[in-house]
Amino acid sequence: MKAIAINGSPRKNWNTATLLKKSLEGAASIGAKTELIHLYDLDFKGCCSCFACKKLESELNGYCTMKDDLTEVLKIVLSSDILIIGSPIYLGNITGEMKSFMERLIFANLSYDSAERTNFTGVIHSGFIYTMGLPHEMIESFGYKYIFENNKNYLQLLNGISEYIISSDCYQFDDYSKYAASNFNADHKAVIRKEQFPIDCHSAFELGKKLALCVSA
Repeated sequence: MKAIAINGSPRKNWNTATLLKKSLEGAASIGAKTELIHLYDLDFKGCCSCFACKKLESELNGYCTMKDDLTEVLKIVLSSDILIIGSPIYLGNITGEMKSFMERLIFANLSYDSAERTNFTGVIHSGFIYTMGLPHEMIESFGYKYIFENNKNYLQLLNGISEYIISSDCYQFDDYSKYAASNFNADHKAVIRKEQFPIDCHSAFELGKKLALCVSA
């Protein structure tokens, strides 16, 4: 059993990466071999609309034809049992790197010729971890649920269950006094970091564990 985590944040040791590591610990507790990949270490682009993956008698078998640093990563992902991806919310959506990764992974497996809408023949159970500075009570009014559910639907094209967790009101800086960020209450953020983030870490662990249990069932 193999579990792959994809970090769509430029930070390797902050909120998103920490939660992804916890999710891998959860998968490992059930026996999964784990690997964490940082997208910002790679040189790649999103879908170039060549439609090679949609040609009749294509031999790509769900793999994007583009050759760059993401090529080998997609091979690893598509041969895994568990995929857990994570991204902070920047300007109202996932990061550009994560969006490009999703395009390359999903579009090559999205069927234009089947009612099932997928060409993928395997089963990958997936999870998405979102981190954001916005308070939890504002998520609904800002329309984020549509984004989260839309990504969930796309990941379900990999034929497994797909779930997501949200870590909101995240701590953005080590020291708020060093930044022009008076719209945020540093004391409130510190409380959330101390009291809520450990709960979010536990939720991430349980997400990884649940996905691994689905594989081993």
